[in-house]
Amino acid sequence: MEITYASPSFSDLRAAATSSSMPSSARPVRIIPLQHPTATTSSSSPPNAAFSRWTAKLRRMTWMEWIEFFLPCLRWIRIYKWREYFQVDLMAGITVGVMLVPQSMSYAKLAGLQPIYGLYSGFVPLFVYAIFGSSRQLAVGPVALVSLLVSNVLGNIADSSTELYTELAILLSLMVGIMECIMGLLRLGWLIRFISHSVISGFTTASAIVIGLSQAKYFLGYDIDGSSKIIPVVKSIIAGADKFSWPPFVMGSIMLAILLVMKHLGKSRKYLRFLRAAGPLTAVVLGTVFAKIFHPSSISLVGDIPQGLPKFSVPKSFEYAQSLIPTALLITGVAILESVGIAKALAAKNGYELDSNQELFGLGVSNVLGSFFSAYPTTGSFSRSAVNHESGAKSGVSGIVLGIIMTCALLFLTPLFEYIPQCTLAAIVISAVIGLVDYDEAIFLWRVDKKDFLLWTITSTTTLFLGIEIGVLVGVGVSLAFVIHESANPHIAVLGRLPGTTVYRNVKQYPEAYTYNGIVIVRVDAPIYFANTSYIKDRLREYEVDVDCSKRHGPEVERIYFVILEMAPVTYIDSSAVQALKDLYQEYKLRDIQIAISNPSPEVLLTLSRSGLVELIGKEWYFVRVHDAVQVCLQHVQSLKGGSNSPQAPFSSLEDKPSLFARLSKERGEKLSITDLESGNGRPPLPKERDSQLEPLLSKDH
Repeated sequence: MEITYASPSFSDLRAAATSSSMPSSARPVRIIPLQHPTATTSSSSPPNAAFSRWTAKLRRMTWMEWIEFFLPCLRWIRIYKWREYFQVDLMAGITVGVMLVPQSMSYAKLAGLQPIYGLYSGFVPLFVYAIFGSSRQLAVGPVALVSLLVSNVLGNIADSSTELYTELAILLSLMVGIMECIMGLLRLGWLIRFISHSVISGFTTASAIVIGLSQAKYFLGYDIDGSSKIIPVVKSIIAGADKFSWPPFVMGSIMLAILLVMKHLGKSRKYLRFLRAAGPLTAVVLGTVFAKIFHPSSISLVGDIPQGLPKFSVPKSFEYAQSLIPTALLITGVAILESVGIAKALAAKNGYELDSNQELFGLGVSNVLGSFFSAYPTTGSFSRSAVNHESGAKSGVSGIVLGIIMTCALLFLTPLFEYIPQCTLAAIVISAVIGLVDYDEAIFLWRVDKKDFLLWTITSTTTLFLGIEIGVLVGVGVSLAFVIHESANPHIAVLGRLPGTTVYRNVKQYPEAYTYNGIVIVRVDAPIYFANTSYIKDRLREYEVDVDCSKRHGPEVERIYFVILEMAPVTYIDSSAVQALKDLYQEYKLRDIQIAISNPSPEVLLTLSRSGLVELIGKEWYFVRVHDAVQVCLQHVQSLKGGSNSPQAPFSSLEDKPSLFARLSKERGEKLSITDLESGNGRPPLPKERDSQLEPLLSKDH
């Protein structure tokens, strides 16, 4: 339905459409009426509606859907094709298991724990995640970044050789699991979205360097400072240079070269893909055989590892729980960013949907139950998950196979692990974290977005020189500062009309777009709230003064009479913004400037209606389209030009004036169409045979 504006002097716009007093040759202004909120709409509560939809969804759930909600494994069990999937799942589980056994011992050493606790952490959590986890390809277990975080925080509380250190690592697993479960149940995973990818990349890059340096002691043959800051570690390496030992350095370097070559061949050649997973096992076997045959005294070995499965035990040392909360939160954040991100990517590649909050809950349950069997915090591994996917894993069966391999290793293979050289495990860690040094991301950010590159640089630098916790806090703080700055200083565009259309776009993006004399069209590309109201008001004042007359059309007037706010991008407006609009309206009113609102969303319009701003500005100044607002404002500008240009002529006096087109015809001695008003030329009206339903467009030479 359309409403015809024949003149602003008509109080009944519908009557104006059929009024015979309108000049026959003057083209009427046809606009689409804006639907204002009714009393029923304004009294309804959106949160209640959302809650009703949620409860209705719960009522529609069948008993099978409820079981699948708590046991996601049933989703793939129901559709599992044993003949087709079991063989590939078996091979994928064996492949990743060959990779996990040596890696878990290496990461345990990185965490400051005995290698056996790495094997324990790769035991119970695997079976639990296969049941409660929703990803079918994610490989959980010890990872380098979490191991570094554990070592960094626990090293300040207890000595790594004490029993308290081990108890705190197990307690940390329980705390991380509880936090992940709570965040998953309350669906709070979205909180981590505020951490920029640049922060994560810079943090992991710096952490990888710290991890690599922390393993240098096994290559150099002497102890170095276990700090997470790069300067103390480098100083310690230099200070102990006189204790350097060649045998572990040569052996570690050879093992590292073997690992890197096998990883490269496995990635670059499909038929050699198995080499990527077999690399850690190959290094362990070669190192063990060498140590068993030659018994080198200058190369330290892993030593005795207890045989058998872990026993059930309740985590201890709860008096230290408060001091572990920050690290538990940080590890939970890493789990969300790394594990859930990997899981969602793998789910998309394999054609199934994954709920990130349910995935977080599954990780939490695996950590909670793992803590009762001497496991330290675990999460999804990027490298092992990639190998699992590339090996063709189709379901959680590959995770169960992986758990069985870890069980066999604990029951039968631990006596063989006694002769693994420490430098070999260090080489496995270094080869794994080299891929975390994301210099390609830094180059990409430098080319694409200097601000993100600055964020990456700040995060990586502070993590390297000030420590992991401070690095994360600074990175997240700067990231949030950028978000707040962008929100408090939103993009605001002056719109112009594209020639030959009724489309209005940013005049900076489309230089050919033109504006109209006496009218400023402004689009705010963000929600309006307390933090950005002052900025928006300042920019509106600038646009009122800074007028580019080179591409302006329409009646020639000396100043701005109308400000049209295009509010389509504005998804939210708060009480502070409402008050700011009221102040702006009063300020404009003193200078005889009228505000018009175009295309507000239902939520924004409801807020404006409840606040009384709709009645204050006037319902007739709310429009569906920018073009509707421009047409009406053009008529008013023409009436102002034809009548008094005195600042003392208020807009309220327009109601007492005669018909706009009649007055124009009388004063100028000719009848103008809307096209003439828009172009600013006193041309004859458009031919009568032209379709009156078409939008008024400029003449071809405009």
